[in-house]
Amino acid sequence: MEKYSLKEVTTRNDAREFLDFAKRLYRDEPNWICPLDQDIERRFDPKYNELLRNGEAIRWLALDTQGRTVGRIAAFYNPELAAAADGQPTGGCGFFESIDDQQVADLMFDAAKEWLAKKGMEAMDGPVNFGDRDQWWGLLTKGFEFTPLYTNPYNFEYYIRLFENYGFQNYFNQHTYLRELAEGLFPDNVYERVKRLQEEPRYSFEHMDKRKRSLQQYAEDFRTVYNKAWAKFTGVKPIERAHALALMNSLRPIIDQRLMYFAYYDGKPIGFYLMIPDLNGVIAPLKGHFGAWDKLRFLWRLKVSRKATRIFALIFGVIPEFQGKGIESGMIYNFEQQVNTPHLKRYKSLELAWIGDFNPLMMRMVETLVCAKKHKMHTTYRYLFDREKPFTRAPKMTVKKD
Repeated sequence: MEKYSLKEVTTRNDAREFLDFAKRLYRDEPNWICPLDQDIERRFDPKYNELLRNGEAIRWLALDTQGRTVGRIAAFYNPELAAAADGQPTGGCGFFESIDDQQVADLMFDAAKEWLAKKGMEAMDGPVNFGDRDQWWGLLTKGFEFTPLYTNPYNFEYYIRLFENYGFQNYFNQHTYLRELAEGLFPDNVYERVKRLQEEPRYSFEHMDKRKRSLQQYAEDFRTVYNKAWAKFTGVKPIERAHALALMNSLRPIIDQRLMYFAYYDGKPIGFYLMIPDLNGVIAPLKGHFGAWDKLRFLWRLKVSRKATRIFALIFGVIPEFQGKGIESGMIYNFEQQVNTPHLKRYKSLELAWIGDFNPLMMRMVETLVCAKKHKMHTTYRYLFDREKPFTRAPKMTVKKD
């Protein structure tokens, strides 16, 4: 008799168990923060996840002989994303949780591999999200002693062994950096560069202030800089005006205007540094629930009792012709001058997540111009279905040729 079996998630009760298993598994793990149920469920709902409109996803529960859940996993692919993968159509597996048993893990990995192979995939990345890379992406491999940022993965250390024993290989690492919230962290040469920028009246650095500019204007400033600073890299697409505005509107309920910085030259946007309060300190007591009463508790903890004490740096960018001039440092310096004010004093630290090792330029900028240090690391693994095929790590990001 087989020790373990798989059950596809097909009913509402199955979907509920998919969520509740993780809550039981991490019940005694103090650094795990229970994510909101809806944040996970919406990954599998076409109404919220556009990748499902021409892609597919499947979920399984692993059960023991008593019918008790001992693991869970999802597999997914999107034809457009699969075709853009490096050298072979690649799908993904994610939302993996398991007891410490290689047999359970292998059973789930086998199911994901076989399902993806039938869909024409030749490899799978994991554990990853069926959506944007800034959420639920990668396996925590360093920093188990720290609590995760909102929608960033946290897992047991033995998961490394489960993935690597199966045959997954390190495709790339993504680093989370930590910066103290204090003045005087920049080296002298950076302060000198910032001083020169401040003495040039054509430059200005300011935090978001909706009394001066509308959210629509800030969205357009963000889009302008993003499309010049980020879309020049291979594999990164420009964003449309509607997408930029949708992003700003999605952040509206949690925006702290003093954490959203922009740089201008002659009044035109040249850089941004977007930060938000980390919500994990707010949602922890909700245990995944987000009904009407939970939303009131959420707003109270965020706006009144101010339980968000950590800052989550989302993204920063500077347009190419102003790179190397200290614009990043200028925005952080202006923010640094405010950290001891009553409004910002509640924040204790700043974390910058998702700096991939395939982007050494960004790593260098974060370390030298923002003066942040490596804090945690997540690893994205890749498994090639053809075990004889040579494995290569993710290519370095390069600038697109005109």
